[in-house]
Amino acid sequence: MKKIKTHALQPRDTLGLAMPSSPVNKEILNQATAAIEELGFSVQFARDFENDNPNFLAGSVSSRVGELHTLFVDPEVDGILCLRGGYGSAALLPYLDYALIAKHAKLLIGYSDISALHLALQQKAKMMTFHGPMATKLIDAPAFTVDHFMQSLTGERWSQRLQNPTHEPIKTLVHGVAGGILTGGNLSVIAGLMGTPFEIDTRGKILFLEDVGEEPYKMDRALTQLALAGKLQDAAGFILGTCKNCASKDYPKGDHVLAVCERILAPYGKPTVYNVQAGHGPYQLTLPLGAYVHINATHQQIDVLESAVI
Repeated sequence: MKKIKTHALQPRDTLGLAMPSSPVNKEILNQATAAIEELGFSVQFARDFENDNPNFLAGSVSSRVGELHTLFVDPEVDGILCLRGGYGSAALLPYLDYALIAKHAKLLIGYSDISALHLALQQKAKMMTFHGPMATKLIDAPAFTVDHFMQSLTGERWSQRLQNPTHEPIKTLVHGVAGGILTGGNLSVIAGLMGTPFEIDTRGKILFLEDVGEEPYKMDRALTQLALAGKLQDAAGFILGTCKNCASKDYPKGDHVLAVCERILAPYGKPTVYNVQAGHGPYQLTLPLGAYVHINATHQQIDVLESAVI
């Protein structure tokens, strides 16, 4: 499959800040802008900021779609960094002009609810994107997160072995080796797109999953949905990221998230690693979605074998 790779970014470049999901307040916006500028980037917006937005959506569908189209087309914008996730980006998918976006392809960075955009751009526009920290998460991010973010955006270490902080080792759930295109993101968002024109394609791919604030039974429900749809059988292997605040309130002594993953994923016998620091934790690897990766689950190794930028 022919893929569209975007240009690597440099600290002198301009990042367009987008809110395709939920809003941020003015104070957080200023802090995020300052954090991005401290990294050497300029910042640009495509629409007026509405302070103290009382809603859970950062504007109407048309305003959020227009924002993305404007940032992609604007020649002064070199890449697009989402301000935050939250909820709402899936509603934009039917209205995005994928031909227009592909023609003006730029690197898109974000995670969580932004997973809907990642999947759509990967499958409808054939673009490679980055599952990485958003602008608001860079405000007080540890050096590990910032360093890997910058190395990924600039293409400084495109051929690399993904490594956690030393105190958070990658672990094995199912032994073996596998290779394939990296896809995935937030489990709840992925499950929510099933049965739509934007549902995930896992055929021969390495499926990355993470989540936040979902109890084990909800994780079980989402994984079961993917299993019933054949998405787990189709995948070549699994990378499990962080699952923050996913402990059970009603059954604290019952199954935890890892037990759920082991029960549902392990029977497929596909190479699987877990505790990969990507997702909602403070330590965040920036993952090149759409790139070819190789996992050696037996030795807890994940190698990116393809540049995500040019």
